[in-house]
Amino acid sequence: MATPEKTPGRNDPCPCGSGRKYKQCCLAKDEAAAREARAKQVAEAKPDAPPEAPAPAAGGGATARPPRHQTQQPWKKGNVNARGFQRMSAPRKVGSG
Repeated sequence: MATPEKTPGRNDPCPCGSGRKYKQCCLAKDEAAAREARAKQVAEAKPDAPPEAPAPAAGGGATARPPRHQTQQPWKKGNVNARGFQRMSAPRKVGSG
């Protein structure tokens, strides 16, 4: 049984032998290669899946959104909280410090 290829840690020495840390040497190249491999894999898998037809939007070209979740907020009267936050002033400290 073959052992899986282990990637070095970010702060480990780079396996290419440059003597630099992996994150400063080959990490960007390896991540780019992995990104391209994932994109190629997704591109190959897409033709197998049936194309999805976009749902017609209700209204003048706006995308339909699901309704917002209704929560119980008994401190609010109706949909508008008219009072907002009141300004409070704290008394100044008096005395020698």
